[in-house]
Parts: sequence; structure tokens; C-alpha cells
Amino acid sequence: MKGSLRILYHIVVIILSAAIALSLPYAASFIARNFLAFWSLIENEMIFLVSIEIACAVLLIFFFNYIGRSWKDRKLANAAKSAGLAFALSSKGLFTQKKIKRLKEKQGTAKDTMVIGSTGFRTFVDPKGDLHEVIKNCREVKIMLLNPYSEGASIRASSIPEPDITTDHFREQIKKGIDFLKGLNEIRRNVRLKLYNDVPFLKLTILGDYIWVQHYHAGLDVRVMPEYVFEHSQNSSGFYTLFYQYFLSRWNDPEIPEYDFDTEELIYRDSAGNEIRREKFDLTCDKDLLVSTS
Repeated sequence: MKGSLRILYHIVVIILSAAIALSLPYAASFIARNFLAFWSLIENEMIFLVSIEIACAVLLIFFFNYIGRSWKDRKLANAAKSAGLAFALSSKGLFTQKKIKRLKEKQGTAKDTMVIGSTGFRTFVDPKGDLHEVIKNCREVKIMLLNPYSEGASIRASSIPEPDITTDHFREQIKKGIDFLKGLNEIRRNVRLKLYNDVPFLKLTILGDYIWVQHYHAGLDVRVMPEYVFEHSQNSSGFYTLFYQYFLSRWNDPEIPEYDFDTEELIYRDSAGNEIRREKFDLTCDKDLLVSTS
């Protein structure tokens, strides 16, 4: 279908080019016959000539401004391309949200999915979330969420001025995110989860060759922040590698434990990946109560 349309496009362009070329002698002849007659009528009309001069000046101003703006836009586009920037989405209207969801589903299907988030509730627990279907159909899932009993979770919850966002509500959303991943892991056994304690900095989603980035700005819901998409390429100056390495450094940090879905324990490992201790992690408790078991 695409090949037929391309052939049709080339045929139309050739026909139009031939028509323009064949009409040029007739057009030139028409202009030559009528230009002198037309000029004899307007050469003494000063108002008409001044109007034409002003119109030409305005057109030239618009033309050169357009050229200048196009040159600046081209430079910005080249800079964005060099950085690996594929999209920059600042508006979060209904159509934009649907577009984001479709793009993530397309990019994440049958690919490895890696996420750094805060609660994960609106990202993948909610059926309307961007990654709800992605993590069900991806190859492997690595997710980092806030420890619901950490100081970072409390600080993040208290920094958002919305009355509905409280520390307890924030913790409940994290618990729902953990329960969702636990249920998914029971079916697919391809989900790994780690819980970090510090205040969230970046919301990072890696879907195959694409990375989606948002900033957790203090005092603002992450949904109002722009979302940037970086594409993997052979260009060493691109930001894809930078953010990918950032995720790996966080994931391999020995201070960040992995949650064991089967035993409901936090597993701490050394820099070589060897297990050094476990701590009981009770999702039903209302305070930070972690009992060492080794």
C-alpha cells in the first residue's frame, strides 16, 4: 500500500512538472503582451504605487523574519537531535494523554521495562495509567518505588499542596503498587522491585530504545511537569546513555534493597550482587517497623 502511494506521488509530481514547463511559453507571452498596457495605467497613480511599495516592504519583513526564525528553529532542532530528544510533551490534555499511552504501549511491548517512580499508582496500577498494559506485555520488569515508611515518602507527600495528598494516602498508594506487582509476578515471574528511601528526583521510564523523563519538582504534582523522550542512537552525545546509566547506578546501589514477593522481605546485597542480609517488611503495619532476620 505504501509502495503504491509512493509511485502515485511521483507520477503526480512528474505530471505537474511537465504541465508547468509546457505552460511557461504561453505565460511569458501573456505577460509580455499585457505588462506595458498595465503599466501605462498605473505609472501616474501615486497612491497605488505607494501602496504597492508598502505591501512589498511588509512582505519582505515577514519573509526575512520567517527565514531568521526558521534558521533558529533549525539550530534548536539540530541541538535536540544531537541530544537524542525525540519528543517534548508539555501539555497534558486528554488527546495528549492518549497519545502518550499509545506511544508507551508501542515502545514497551515485548521489550524490557525499567521504571523509577514514587508510588506507581497512577503509572501502572490504575487501568488508565500509561504503563498498565505495558508491564503486562513486556519481557522483563525492573521497578524502583519509594519505601512507604521512609522519610523521603513523607517529605514528598507533604511537599504537594493538594489537600487529598497526605502521608497516609501516599503510603496507601505505594502499598497498592507493591500489591499489583506482587500479583503480576505470581503470574509471570519476571518482575523485580526495589524500594529506595530518599526524596524522588526523576521519574524515569525506559522502554527499549526510548527513555521518558520527568522531574519531581518540590511542591508540584509530577503530572503538571513536561515529559521528555530520548531515543537511543549511535550518537555518543545523546542523553539516552546518561539516563540509562543513571538508572543502572540506582538499581545497583547496595543501599537500596530488593523486595522479595514470596517472603515479603527486603534483600540487601553488596556491590557484587551477593546477598548480605534480609529484613522483614510488613505492608500492613502503620509505622516503620522492619525486623532484621539475619
